[in-house]
Amino acid sequence: MMQPRLVDTFGREITYLRVSVTDRCNLRCRYCMAGDVSFSPRQDVLTIEELGSLTSAFVACGIRKVRITGGEPLVRKGIMHLVEGLSRHLRTGALDELCMTTNGVLLSKYARGLADCGVRRLNVSLDTLDPERFAEITSGGDLDTVLKGIDAARDAGLAIKLNAVAQKGYIEQDAEALVRFAQDRHLDITFIETMPLGEVRNNCADHYLPLDELRRLIERRWKLIDTDESSGGPARYVRVANTGGLIGFITALSHCFCGDCNRIRLSATGSLYTCLGHEDATDLRGLVRQGADLETIENAIHGAVAAKPKSHGFGTSPGREPALKRHMSVLGG
Repeated sequence: MMQPRLVDTFGREITYLRVSVTDRCNLRCRYCMAGDVSFSPRQDVLTIEELGSLTSAFVACGIRKVRITGGEPLVRKGIMHLVEGLSRHLRTGALDELCMTTNGVLLSKYARGLADCGVRRLNVSLDTLDPERFAEITSGGDLDTVLKGIDAARDAGLAIKLNAVAQKGYIEQDAEALVRFAQDRHLDITFIETMPLGEVRNNCADHYLPLDELRRLIERRWKLIDTDESSGGPARYVRVANTGGLIGFITALSHCFCGDCNRIRLSATGSLYTCLGHEDATDLRGLVRQGADLETIENAIHGAVAAKPKSHGFGTSPGREPALKRHMSVLGG
């Protein structure tokens, strides 16, 4: 039987759900959680069973790809029970892909279990290969732990894509080493423009670098060839001519990619956001805890998608104040 399609009023088919399982993290990256961050009360956070039930409702509505995010998803107690439960949708063919974004700190512990559950791809956040800069950016994180986690994931057969936030004043020193690291290990890498989310100590405007500038810097060392390849997300990709490696650029500010957006986001507290750049959200937790039936929940999902905005509200350059007070850790980007 054909699944129903989630289509917004602009004709975009929504097939990709990002599920935040927690707003907590074991790192404090300066562009994400460096300000006065308050976490959701535990009673407001969905249980593992509620997360599984709601995610399955999205799959019933036509979602084909689910990415588990945080905060840091691997700090969530019971995370493997959720992954195991959702893996049944891979076996039935209702879901094409179940993947995760992580900071890599706990990957050595969980990589094999994720692979056993049918996870095939991970995004790992890695902004530098310099141990001192890593500790500075993450407020004390240990680079070696992350690198060992990446190795463990590769040994488990997981495909890895590195994500690096292009912070001006940092990334210029690190981009070449990161690209070389990825090329040597046959990993893809994506660079992401800083986005004006949350009241962090280091204003987005102070560290915003258009990725066109970063690409020119990378091209001093490698010849890059444009490609129309896609991973199902917002990145635009190039190939490195002499190695065939893939480099992505997510240009949330300098080149808006909203026209073909296929993504929606579920927060750990059960709020459905149809756009990262807007505060409007639909409360699904209330429906679940009131005992709403599946049809009612599915109708709420369809209604929210129908109201999905045409574009984010970030503008084409960051201002001095964050566009939204919500921190990146709430939805995992």
